[in-house]
Amino acid sequence: MTAIIGDMPMPAGFRYADVYKRGKPYHGTPNRLDTYDIFYLRHPPMEMSKRAKIFAPFDALHGYSERIEAKKIRYECRRELTTNEAEDLNTKMMFLLKRTSRHSRPDSSGTNVRITYFTPCTDPENDAFGTNRGIYETVEGTVQRIDPIKRILILNTEKSEAEKIDFNCILKIENDSILPD
Repeated sequence: MTAIIGDMPMPAGFRYADVYKRGKPYHGTPNRLDTYDIFYLRHPPMEMSKRAKIFAPFDALHGYSERIEAKKIRYECRRELTTNEAEDLNTKMMFLLKRTSRHSRPDSSGTNVRITYFTPCTDPENDAFGTNRGIYETVEGTVQRIDPIKRILILNTEKSEAEKIDFNCILKIENDSILPD
């Protein structure tokens, strides 16, 4: 009689035939089928229907889906401001600086603005990294402070307490009622 492994007969000279013939391991006391050892009590056999769950969190290509998502971002070239746009932006920055200055009486409610600024690509795996390509982001918030020495504008937004924006990255500042046109 030939032993069968799964659906096929056991090949002649099968290396592990003796292990297969012994059957499933039993963690009990020899000659007593009603007792079990500590290992068996701590690690009872898992039902076949539940065995698949131990492989569920396995991700063979860790980070692959995140890389694919990062490639979907469309980076654009940083545009230079025209002379008129630069003058307009400078006027608005001076107005905001005076409004938030410690020497003048700052408005307790703050100045709400919408700022569009350039963020360069920070993904070293992307072709746009290290070039003048990035994305333009628009944020809304209250101007907390303007630091002309470090050349940054500090904005309170819904997402963060103090978002720092570099002067050189600002494309546009908008406010419907306070800022001069």
